[in-house]
Amino acid sequence: MRLTVVGCSGSIPGPESAASCYLVEADGFALVLDLGNGALGPLQRYVDLTKIDTVLLSHLHADHCVDLTSLAVAIRYGPGRRQDPIPVLGPAGLAERIEEMHGVHDEAGAGDLRGALAFAEITEGSSTIGPFNVTARRVDHPVEAYAYRIEQDGRTLAFSGDCAPCPGLDEVTRGADLALVEAAYVENPENPPGLHHTGREAGELATRVGAGRLVVTHVPPWHDPDAARAAAAAAFPGAVELARPGASYEV
Repeated sequence: MRLTVVGCSGSIPGPESAASCYLVEADGFALVLDLGNGALGPLQRYVDLTKIDTVLLSHLHADHCVDLTSLAVAIRYGPGRRQDPIPVLGPAGLAERIEEMHGVHDEAGAGDLRGALAFAEITEGSSTIGPFNVTARRVDHPVEAYAYRIEQDGRTLAFSGDCAPCPGLDEVTRGADLALVEAAYVENPENPPGLHHTGREAGELATRVGAGRLVVTHVPPWHDPDAARAAAAAAFPGAVELARPGASYEV
């Protein structure tokens, strides 16, 4: 499978990157992981929006899902419109959250949105999405949030979404060929618990679970991404890279 980084800025879009969005492709199937602020623009460099097969959300914070509203507009009113809605999978309350952000006020508006996007809630467990076997596990974050293990043809991609170190993330990341792990925090004893990883914690995770490669992502614009990568590399003896927009990985 191929992983393309569309947006990797943490919490808000940065001057060099949109917020969280990743494209995973195999056997002609296009799976979009998260669709945060500003991501729909650069996503069009890599995939025809009408050809997206599924969108899978880690959680419902705006920097991971708000551009679904723009995707709905593109599907309903853009050229080359598709007849069937794009499946969108995410935590409980998904449809209501996107309707609220989209400004839906009546049943007609809800029908218009749902004509473009078909919402379905996920739970912990494994399922088949196109050519992928996807395992979802709850992770520690202030809202319902999931990390994902994506397997295809004997290869494994793990995606942390947003979370603090926790058993669910260890489970989906164990032995992954590539671990895509957030590092929104710098080392600080006053970091609030239960929210995010530091670079060091991302590296410790990769070491603990025996990951093949580590890609550090979701660094906010106010932190130094190279410092996050260096902190991860100091804790993980394997290959460590920093997610950058447009970077592509064969998993």
